[in-house]
Amino acid sequence: MSRNRIRSQAAVAALTATLLLAVPSPAAHADGGPGAPADTTPPVEIDADDADLRLKEGAELAPGRVLDIKVVVETATGDERREDTNTRVKFALQAEVLFDKNSAKLSREASARIKVIADEVEEQGATTVRVFGFTDNLGSSAHGDDLSKERANAVQQELSKSLDSTVDYQIRGYGEQYPIADNATEEGRRKNRRVEVSFSRDG
Repeated sequence: MSRNRIRSQAAVAALTATLLLAVPSPAAHADGGPGAPADTTPPVEIDADDADLRLKEGAELAPGRVLDIKVVVETATGDERREDTNTRVKFALQAEVLFDKNSAKLSREASARIKVIADEVEEQGATTVRVFGFTDNLGSSAHGDDLSKERANAVQQELSKSLDSTVDYQIRGYGEQYPIADNATEEGRRKNRRVEVSFSRDG
């Protein structure tokens, strides 16, 4: 087994757990985009007047908020990334592992990667799947919008081959919007060229 393969497997096994306050994002969108707000409703009602609750004189109890644990697993090369929270699963695949340059035609290897995601959708019992496409900021904005939508459509069509026909899809092409890295470098642009598939833990 090569050292690169060992390092890659070790990176996949390494989990980064981050506590995030589940508060609405400033970039929240009504269409269910990447910045859609999380559910912040506390699971248990808090009684601020409870006799066992000890506060300093004049102090008030802040509104309850849900803490969401986010676990991120990424390959050593960054080609694939998985994010798990208490309520959602999100896969992000870099465009290069799915498509040729400026193409929306899936490569032979892409089908196997997408099948893994479809299996997870089934396991979680999800009934709605979001497929969002993104590009870097090279070329025209209009071209990026079109290409990202075409790529999202291609991934959705491949997913549908393995999933029940009752699954609903939300498909968006966001182009260069919502970058996750700096577009000033090729490394950053590579990360921004991606397709994200997310779904809730309905099961």
